[in-house]
Amino acid sequence: MASLKKPRQSRLKVKIQNMDGYVLGIDIGTTSVKVCVLSLKENVVVAEQSKDTQSNVPSDQGIDGNKQDVPKIISAINTCVAKFSKDLLQQVIRIGVCGQMHGVLFWHHRCGKAWERIEKDGTLIRYDVKPEQVSNSYTWQDNRCSKEFLNSLPVPDSHLQIHSGFGIATMFWMFRNRPEELEKYDHAGTIQDFTVSMLCDITQHYISEQNASSWGYFDCKKYAWNLELLDAAGFPVKMLPEIKRTGEVAGLLADTWHSIPKGTPIGVAMGDLQCSVLSTIEKEDDAVLNISTSAQIAYVVNQLEEKELMGPPKEKPMIHLPYFDGSYLAVAASLNGGNSLATFVKVLQQWILEFGFSVPQDRVWAKLIELSQEERAVSDLRINPTCLGERHDPELTASVTNINVGNLGLGQVFRALCEGMISNLHSMMTKDVLKRANIGRIICSGSAVARNETLQNTVKEIYGLPFKLAKGSDAAKGAAMAMKPKGLVQ
Repeated sequence: MASLKKPRQSRLKVKIQNMDGYVLGIDIGTTSVKVCVLSLKENVVVAEQSKDTQSNVPSDQGIDGNKQDVPKIISAINTCVAKFSKDLLQQVIRIGVCGQMHGVLFWHHRCGKAWERIEKDGTLIRYDVKPEQVSNSYTWQDNRCSKEFLNSLPVPDSHLQIHSGFGIATMFWMFRNRPEELEKYDHAGTIQDFTVSMLCDITQHYISEQNASSWGYFDCKKYAWNLELLDAAGFPVKMLPEIKRTGEVAGLLADTWHSIPKGTPIGVAMGDLQCSVLSTIEKEDDAVLNISTSAQIAYVVNQLEEKELMGPPKEKPMIHLPYFDGSYLAVAASLNGGNSLATFVKVLQQWILEFGFSVPQDRVWAKLIELSQEERAVSDLRINPTCLGERHDPELTASVTNINVGNLGLGQVFRALCEGMISNLHSMMTKDVLKRANIGRIICSGSAVARNETLQNTVKEIYGLPFKLAKGSDAAKGAAMAMKPKGLVQ
């Protein structure tokens, strides 16, 4: 029987260094990896690289499953870091890692560690994954857990709900439907947790409260898993990682890696949402609206009443997630962001292809944005582009209303899609909610909104608050910022 004792919080002593060095920030996103180098002295990014992982793999659950190839993700990280100058990497004194939340992968160390050293002339070149010892990563987009299945799970002792795509929900599904697959492994973590363990070359595995809360069955008041509840349900609690608070050091870089010195402290992995907000927010009265693959709007709550953290969880679109230094993020998160717009673009490309023509995706995007900016694009067409459902309403589908012969122009349709996306977010966190929280400005970030002026204008129109487009902010920078020496718990 698994031990139900609260995991011991180990402390790794690390000497605080001066502020003249650099921090490496790594963000393992849903579709790409981004890595940057942050100057501690200037607090600016001096170098950055990104690479699409192209890691999606077919799922045995068809359209309901969503899995990614871990070796491809790790390869993308190595490729990005290797492109920085050796002189710069030699001055890195901290490493911060964040990534896509909710997802889970499994690994074991029964036949040696789950990764291997690739050396040349006795010098480490990189770490590679041993595919036979590591599962695919089941992402936040995985829909294998039906509403009926989720209702069969124990009610969490937490203020946070459990949804399909959440790590512990996926593990429950595997335990009940693929027990022989789960039995192969003895560790579970997010892709960013795995990456930290690999770089530190340690068999221990840790998870921050940011990522733990994204899995479900995590008590934010106690900073602990619902171990007794999970164990009583037959859940394999021994696979759960040990909790470390955000800002703690998970370990030290096991060897010189792409010229980064051996012994460089690496923090416990963080959530990409929290790191994105950290790099974007400028004032206490700022809210951050991020649109990349999905979409979120969030603001910082420095003090949260204890009743807000009490279970059982309630069905509501706005939640509170652990942020930094004991504060929380009030978050409205939509599953429908840039992915919904990308779905429309792919459908449009397919229609064109069926007529025997091929139009590059970049050209389609540019034309859609151009047409949607024209005066004639203004119409009463209404599109609710929630084709991926929402966590608080998984059965939600997309819809189109107010159709007439005069509002089906391509620019009108795309504009209505953008308006529908922001209106959907607004229904979760309204302008009135922001006003009651004394929010005075919205800062927009994320790749999907940065290059789409139609989306930007829609945010201004619907929320009616001062607006700013973030410059040079992303989760990789936030991961580096969070690892400044003053932020480390020793």
